[in-house]
Amino acid sequence: MTTHTPSIADLDHTHLWHPFTAMKEWRQEAPLVIERGEKFFLFDADGNRFIDGVSSLWCNVHGHNVPEIDAAVIDQLGKIAHTTLLGLSSPPAIRLAAQLCGCAPKGLNKAFFSDSGATAVEVAFKMAAGFWFHSGRPEKNRFIGLAGAYHGDTAGAMSVGYSDLFHRPFKPMTFVVDWFPSPDALRPAEGRAGPRPHEAPRGMWPSEWEPLAQAAGDHSLCELRRMLEQDAGSVAAVCIEPAMQGAAGMVCQPKGFLKRVEQLCRAHDVLLIADEVATGFGRTGSLFACDGEGVQPDLLALAKGISGGYLPLAATLATDAVEQAFCSAGEERRTFFHGHTYTGNPLACAAGLASLALFQKPPAGSAFPDVLSHARASAQIIARELDALRGNPHVLDVRQRGLMVGIELGRRHADGSAAPFDFSKRTAHAICRQLRDEGVIVRPLGDVLVLMPAPAMPHDLVAELAGKMVKAVEGWRF
Repeated sequence: MTTHTPSIADLDHTHLWHPFTAMKEWRQEAPLVIERGEKFFLFDADGNRFIDGVSSLWCNVHGHNVPEIDAAVIDQLGKIAHTTLLGLSSPPAIRLAAQLCGCAPKGLNKAFFSDSGATAVEVAFKMAAGFWFHSGRPEKNRFIGLAGAYHGDTAGAMSVGYSDLFHRPFKPMTFVVDWFPSPDALRPAEGRAGPRPHEAPRGMWPSEWEPLAQAAGDHSLCELRRMLEQDAGSVAAVCIEPAMQGAAGMVCQPKGFLKRVEQLCRAHDVLLIADEVATGFGRTGSLFACDGEGVQPDLLALAKGISGGYLPLAATLATDAVEQAFCSAGEERRTFFHGHTYTGNPLACAAGLASLALFQKPPAGSAFPDVLSHARASAQIIARELDALRGNPHVLDVRQRGLMVGIELGRRHADGSAAPFDFSKRTAHAICRQLRDEGVIVRPLGDVLVLMPAPAMPHDLVAELAGKMVKAVEGWRF
């Protein structure tokens, strides 16, 4: 009797449940199994090479197998892999906390570690509510979010970043949140006067969208002002993804929008939470998106690129005032009763320290003095390459902030009107599958093609990546 030894694909289909994946469809074809990475490439089990076009889900910064980060993790592994921060401390956690606070927006002097973007924002929500509770204003316990936001999939993150598609079965687990409209130029909020998408010129481009985005932003801010004037006495914080709403489909905010949100929060005595899980660590051209507008949030959520994309790590940075609200004599019990087993894991913090150090160095072969200036030049290269899609009848919009890019697909008619594709056709998904055959790994958000190269990716590879995206769209039989 012969026995069958399951292949790696068999084991995947039998036992592994993938996130955000239609598992019935997944099991109908062979999985793409990534075995190793090298610089900005991924290699599958058959040795095929792919450009990592989405930075391994928006977290890789300097590439794969970076010698400096590898060495830092190996060195720490020779000391200790993990020790708790509950009643103890460790040098990597101490140093990373100090360095993060040193490069963050002014006033953020305390770092609380966790392990994912969702936990980082969940911590921020609890800190905000706890701040007001311990300040003698327990009635300030509600939150205002930006419509269409995504903050993760824990209960609090679902509540403030609710998506009906993602979270409908779990709605009973969420708490009540108010949302102000997103400044989405392609899909203006109900009640907003001004131009509609079909009135805009064919083949929208960032420069052409700016007036529409500003109009959308003005309407959005008017709604936030109205909400705060009416309910600020019960609001703990406003939470926002700065500059670009990622999972909403790469929705850009107009210039100055974030600063005006900050000003409204200050005027109405409400905390500001900036969720920079996706936008942090060079994605928008500055270390943090808040830096681009001189915004100083009360709480800043970080994850993804914090460890260079190496290990699970997150941090919630807070002002001294927020942290002090939880400080008291023992009998008052104003401690922040929250924590995670792997909070401040030394291996992850060692990777984070090495990644931060690399921001001060130019990528190999770069003509620019550091990673951030290199990334800004990469953004210009992407913009030039994508200009070839201008006027394409199947491209409704191209949205870009730094290295965060969304190409929204749809159908433009001869009269200038526009319509989305049938969602069930999964057009963007099909294009991404074709790109895989061209040696590129990217993922869509609905019918938005997402491009998110690592900040340190060489410029010739950035151009190749964007060029292959353009070629795939231009050659697709819609």
